Amino acid sequence: MSTLSPWITRIAVLAVIAGLIAAFFALGLQHVLSLDALRSNEHDLLAFRNRQPVVAAAAYVLLYMAVVTLAVPGAVVMTLAGGAIFGLPEGTVLASFASSFGAAAAFLASRFLFRDWVKRRFQSRLEQVNRGLEKDGWVYLLSLRLVPVIPYTLINLVFGVTAIPLALFYGVSQIGMLPATIVYVNAGTRLEHVRSASDILSPVMIGSLLLLAILPLAARAVTRRLMRHG
Repeated sequence: MSTLSPWITRIAVLAVIAGLIAAFFALGLQHVLSLDALRSNEHDLLAFRNRQPVVAAAAYVLLYMAVVTLAVPGAVVMTLAGGAIFGLPEGTVLASFASSFGAAAAFLASRFLFRDWVKRRFQSRLEQVNRGLEKDGWVYLLSLRLVPVIPYTLINLVFGVTAIPLALFYGVSQIGMLPATIVYVNAGTRLEHVRSASDILSPVMIGSLLLLAILPLAARAVTRRLMRHG
């Protein structure tokens, strides 16, 4: 019984996750979590937020976490919704913690439920990540998080099967994802001007975030060089 129990628990959790993902697409929620739907329902969402601010904030965080954890479409729209519904300061706080909690949950799912599959599916990526961690430690993760063109879902899965501790993964992710979160939440406060993600991430904005991502690695390289010649 003691041998079967962990497997039964694992199978049950996997079944729940599969069921939630299937329900998401069966109910057409991918269309609900779209830019057009957000724009159409913005006034109703604002009215609900004004009537029930605590409930609205809790529902937003839980839904955002579910989207990130299950790796279903909608994370960008959820971040925009943070700005549209809650404004820049509150929306940034809610979106930042929700995305980080969801990333941590996906990280744990990868580590304990999908480890073998992730290793097979992303073997080359995993080797690259392990080399990066060995060379630059947590700074490598920080640089990846600062680049919004790299899928966050892929980072969550691959880092889940590395040796990096959960607390460190969460803390670095919270900090690293914050700049892009602010950009998207701020865009959400001007939702009427947003037609697509390309309206948000201009070439100048992408270049700025890429430069920001390079800085930690560059600083670490300079520090190592100074220590060797010190």
